[in-house]
Amino acid sequence: MEQWINHIKDPKDLKKIPLEKLSEVAEEYRHFLIESVAETGGHLGASLGVLELSIALHYVLNSPKDKICWDVGHQAYVHKMITGRRDRMNTLRKPHGLSGFPSPWESQHDPFIVGHAGTAISEALGLACARDLKKSKEKIIAVVGDGAMTAGLSFEALNNAGHLKKNMLIILNDNEMSIARNVGAMSRYLNKVLTNPLYNRIRGEVEKQLKRFRRLSKLATSSLEGMKHLFVPGILFEELGFRYFGPVDGHNVTGLVQTLRDVLTLNTCSILHVVTQKGKGCAYAEEDEEKGHGVVPFNVKTGEKIEVKPSQGSTASSVSYTQAFADVLSKHARRDLDVVAITAAMPSGTGLLQFQKEFPDRFFDVGIAEQHAISFAGALARGGLKPVCAIYSSFLQRAHDSVMHDVALQKQRVVIGIDRAGLVGADGATHQGIFDIAFLGSVPGIVLASPIDEYEMDKMLELGLHHAAAFAMRYPRANIPKMFDAFAKKSFDIGEGEILMEGEDVTLLALGSMVEVACKAHALLKKDGVSARVVNMRFAKPLDESLILDSLHNTKHLFTLEEHVFTGGFGAKVLELLERQNIREIPLKRFALPEEFIEHGSREAQLDEFGLSPEKITAGILKELSLKKHFLSE
Repeated sequence: MEQWINHIKDPKDLKKIPLEKLSEVAEEYRHFLIESVAETGGHLGASLGVLELSIALHYVLNSPKDKICWDVGHQAYVHKMITGRRDRMNTLRKPHGLSGFPSPWESQHDPFIVGHAGTAISEALGLACARDLKKSKEKIIAVVGDGAMTAGLSFEALNNAGHLKKNMLIILNDNEMSIARNVGAMSRYLNKVLTNPLYNRIRGEVEKQLKRFRRLSKLATSSLEGMKHLFVPGILFEELGFRYFGPVDGHNVTGLVQTLRDVLTLNTCSILHVVTQKGKGCAYAEEDEEKGHGVVPFNVKTGEKIEVKPSQGSTASSVSYTQAFADVLSKHARRDLDVVAITAAMPSGTGLLQFQKEFPDRFFDVGIAEQHAISFAGALARGGLKPVCAIYSSFLQRAHDSVMHDVALQKQRVVIGIDRAGLVGADGATHQGIFDIAFLGSVPGIVLASPIDEYEMDKMLELGLHHAAAFAMRYPRANIPKMFDAFAKKSFDIGEGEILMEGEDVTLLALGSMVEVACKAHALLKKDGVSARVVNMRFAKPLDESLILDSLHNTKHLFTLEEHVFTGGFGAKVLELLERQNIREIPLKRFALPEEFIEHGSREAQLDEFGLSPEKITAGILKELSLKKHFLSE
């Protein structure tokens, strides 16, 4: 029997299917989605949770004229399929393939790129205001998870939207999960809402009866206002200026279609509360919602992940930087009762689950609220504790003002573990951690450290916990190289680098993940007769100025290596140092990433593509030396 979804190339095709057949369409999409993500990896649970909602939205709306603003786009896989991209799902998150998030560059059905939480209500409100000024009639929908409702931006947008009262619909997708289980007052409130679904039915009936009597209209109004406090499960939203509907079953596709039609005809500022289950229809995603969030390729029958074999000649250990960070943090917490840990809805991704289990009273998950996490950490420090805040590099962008105003300016002792610093692979442009040195580097007094292994991570964390100001430690989404096991472990202080390999011709000043690359380039250069000094710089701020100047004196040619953009990065800081030293002909070449938003692809392939593999570094150095030699001979 031919499947319905084979005929759906566009939302218009979906509308041709009888309403009573939509449940069959949903099951076909569910099967296809699980099979597809099993092959490519990706975000499975979120898209399964909103599968019926995605179908219902496109059945009722007229996309792309009507706009759907997804809050965090990893829930939009079925939306991609309905809007003509099903035949490309096998390219998901692969180089030059489909993005794991909505993208206007991919489809006119995607109004925005969405990789971070909390943006949809602001975007929907902006579109609604633009629509009204342009005097057009399109529907504007924001699909927001209950986890994203903990984001400060969501609250700001709700406040403004309730004030403006534009014709728009916010769909609250309530699955009690963001990535980890949701925390906080909003989550408790929404759970309480589920116990009282009677409001809309009672309100509608009472309103109809009371308004039969025109002379009692004033009484009707006051009575309705009074009954809100008895029956309204969405009183918070009603008081903010929204008409609240729900909660409704988010997996009853025909019921959703009917509800959406009814709510959208009201042409008002509304919230529809939809209850879903993350991972719906996939047993292993339902059982472990957090593991079902972002998945690697897996066996469809068993749910077991398919292990990716290390590339030939790999020198990586089995221990990730994230795991090493978690291990050393727990070690310091056992020694020092003042050490506390903070995460923003990412206890698993940042490795802090073990800390949470071992020290539940000293662990704080603040929800999707990175700015609050940093300001909160600053206050914990003022209260006499030693907070360590673990946040992905790309998410830390949101907390820049808190770092500046609430931590650095006030000289609070806060350690920031910057996970996923550098290229992140399949998550692509929204998650690349390649700007943190630039946006933190201008913060007065902050320390920017970058360890090469667990020993240095341990030592840097110790330095940070005793440092009387902000201390940030950046580390990549990668496993720790085995090669550093052979190096002698030496103690060091803040701003102190180390010569790992001596050389006479050039110096490779490498930071963090690029130290391994520099060591491999050293061996390749040696084959070409070039003697290279390799320096593990350890710190982008403060720099080991004496070591840099010594290297310049002894080798004459400096090369900086970093997994970060050129602008404002580690190499730029070395360049500034040489300028301050009045070195007129600066013998420096920088190896870094281009100042652009880098799309999805494997980290290893992208390092090579942008000239940061050992082979490309070697070729670049040889070319530079050849040019210098040619210039001098003339």
